[in-house]
Amino acid sequence: MINLLYAGNAYVFDGILTSSLSAVMRMKDEEEININILTMDLQRLKDSYVKITQKQADFIENALRKYNKNAKVILHDVTDLYGEHLAFNANEDCYCSPYTLLRLLADLLGFQGKLLYLDADVMFNKDPRLLYNIDTEGAEYCAARDHYGKFLINPNYINAGVLLFDMDVCRESGIFEKARKLIREVKLTFADQSALIRSTTKRKIISQRFNDQKFLYKNTVIRHFSKRLFYLPYPHTENLKQWQVDKVRKKFGYKEFDDIFDEYLLLKEKYENDK
Repeated sequence: MINLLYAGNAYVFDGILTSSLSAVMRMKDEEEININILTMDLQRLKDSYVKITQKQADFIENALRKYNKNAKVILHDVTDLYGEHLAFNANEDCYCSPYTLLRLLADLLGFQGKLLYLDADVMFNKDPRLLYNIDTEGAEYCAARDHYGKFLINPNYINAGVLLFDMDVCRESGIFEKARKLIREVKLTFADQSALIRSTTKRKIISQRFNDQKFLYKNTVIRHFSKRLFYLPYPHTENLKQWQVDKVRKKFGYKEFDDIFDEYLLLKEKYENDK
């Protein structure tokens, strides 16, 4: 069994749909796969901070089962847990959104063994088990180096958009509890990413191919569509996401995701028509 974990509000529905779709479409069989989604209502901060609905979760599950009849989508409304452990913390106005903080509640939800956390803006180019089956070797998590951070911050600075957790080790070390304490009390540059890094006891650094934030190589397992630097026609940054299909195709010229993109566009049309 494979356990994936996403977190977000209704805004990232398209991201979770495309990302989870890429996971099942790149699997070579129909091994059981659970897509866990953490969500909450936080409209006291912003009107658009509404939770992902069960209807949206069911839509994703039905889409995935076309390719894997053993795919299951499990929606976790953690509004109350957030209120108890993280409400009014020092990082609610973080640069991304407070929804990234939700993964810090993972130890309170009963997960055991391996749990692969993914940002909503990642796509699998190859079978997810190439990452999921890595031996964590007693570490709290496996992670790849951050493309820019390894140059600008520290050679072993990691990107927290793809994390293979060993939840049993995490509970023993208390990494999530320590990270939540930091989030509540200290304003951090990169919010939950900084909190996790500071709270780590032992981690395992894995190849960039498991979280490639800039390029797509033949052996890339996960392409992370995070903000990146472009030099032409002048130095600038862009934050293109995979669900912006036309822009991604024009900018990157990728063919590797065409089958996934084509399926997503059909699903998106169906979803809009069924509203």
